[in-house]
Amino acid sequence: MTQYLLSVHISEDDATPPDDEMQQIFADVDTFNARLQAGGSWVFGGGLHPSSAATVVRVDNGQVVTTDGPYAESKEQLGGFWIVDVPDLDAALALAAAGAAACRGPVEVRPFQDEPPAE
Repeated sequence: MTQYLLSVHISEDDATPPDDEMQQIFADVDTFNARLQAGGSWVFGGGLHPSSAATVVRVDNGQVVTTDGPYAESKEQLGGFWIVDVPDLDAALALAAAGAAACRGPVEVRPFQDEPPAE
């Protein structure tokens, strides 16, 4: 089994859907989450607050520096994610398609790096 990050990307410039549509999206994502959990693929997942709530932490010459706002200066931001444990990329892509349909947004699929062998 391999773990994959399924990341949901949003454009914070886009208008927020009407409340009834948002409620349907939330319900569809809850159904998708339940499917992941029932199928044994679920590791972790969650939605994120807007990028304006982010804080970036850097270490510069041994000093910790924090700045408000997102790391990337972009209108497209990470809106949420799932971590799934599945047999292969095809299984991850199938789940990403269902996740994209549920959340009404694009989902990027990336495998986690393998752990180095224990010595």
